Amino acid sequence: MIGRDGVAAALVAAGLIVFGGCLSATAQQRPKPISVCTGTTLARGTAGRIVDGRTFTLDDGREVRLAAIEVPPLVPAGDAKAAPGGSAAKDALTGLLAGGDVAVKQADTQTTDRYGRLAGYVFVRRNGTERMVQADLLAGGFARVAAARTGGRACALELLNRERTARAAKLGLWAGSYYDSLNADDPAKVLAEQGHFALVEGKVVSVRESGATIYVNFGRRWSTDFTVTIPKRNGRNFAAAGLDPKTLAGRRIRVRGWIEERGGPWIEATRPEQIEFTDRE
Repeated sequence: MIGRDGVAAALVAAGLIVFGGCLSATAQQRPKPISVCTGTTLARGTAGRIVDGRTFTLDDGREVRLAAIEVPPLVPAGDAKAAPGGSAAKDALTGLLAGGDVAVKQADTQTTDRYGRLAGYVFVRRNGTERMVQADLLAGGFARVAAARTGGRACALELLNRERTARAAKLGLWAGSYYDSLNADDPAKVLAEQGHFALVEGKVVSVRESGATIYVNFGRRWSTDFTVTIPKRNGRNFAAAGLDPKTLAGRRIRVRGWIEERGGPWIEATRPEQIEFTDRE
């Protein structure tokens, strides 16, 4: 589990310096502000209660859920089997929101989640500078890019770049091995993460179409091997993004999403941003 000192260290390494519970940044170190992640303003105010690493309340009582990222859940202290990093993400979010003017901007066609919480990009303005909270959480290694609600492709790619940089620097979640990508060649280990959000890497063996679904296969036995499915209606979006599913055979890729079981372990990819070429890395 990352303690408060670890939170500060990760934020400093990401170019965000902690001063008395607030955050500022040096002009030389801080990542460039994100201009491609924007939308209609849904709400303004100041932060009230911080619920967890991606949820907080505004001063008017409305609850906000940060779109485009996944953070570890908060768990009871001392639970050695729980996913680490939830408390660190909450501490980081607290520091990022403290003392600033908050704006929640539309990230997707849906502006609320199923619980009625506002869901969008969150920006904080402090001392004349506006920063995107999701980008800073990713840059510090406190979050991973989600599989949905990432908004436009340009924004998703920018957020993925922040995550990739933090992973390379082994910041936050990436400092240990718990959040390493799962190996598609070990389907039993992938299936053990059923119901969890994960990154899975491997070499695509074949791509097949059946009915309304494109199957990206990482093995020859559908009943046991890892598979990614892409709704055929979404195929054009993948092709337009340079990820034509038909060309994936033989390529090494990283896919992110929720692990389910359909014979073997399975992830549904509905957006091209869920798939990255690792042979380019």
